[in-house]
Amino acid sequence: EVQLVESGGGLVQPGGSLRLSCAASGFTFSMSDLTWARQAPGKGLEWVSGIDNDDRTYYADSMKGRFTISRDNAKNTVYLQMNILKPEDTAVYYCKAAVRRWSLWGQGTQVTVSS
Repeated sequence: EVQLVESGGGLVQPGGSLRLSCAASGFTFSMSDLTWARQAPGKGLEWVSGIDNDDRTYYADSMKGRFTISRDNAKNTVYLQMNILKPEDTAVYYCKAAVRRWSLWGQGTQVTVSS
């Protein structure tokens, strides 16, 4: 089955950390460009970070220095390490895989930053 499954979300206090995972199946993961995006309550989809199939990484300005994207092609998994979390990071986080004009989204994982 062709799918992306996110995990690792949850409730964390401000200043805390979480690591999100996105496990892929059913397509050639190593050839894909991968993206994390998020959607906060009442807001639109926001691009967070990306990693291409040459392991080049990209971050939105507000995430630089706090978030780290990585991939493990042997495990068909992309990660998002999130540190120094803030209440405004509360959102549903989605991963996306893309190869040329084909793309696939996961179902999302909820991250809530609150004391």
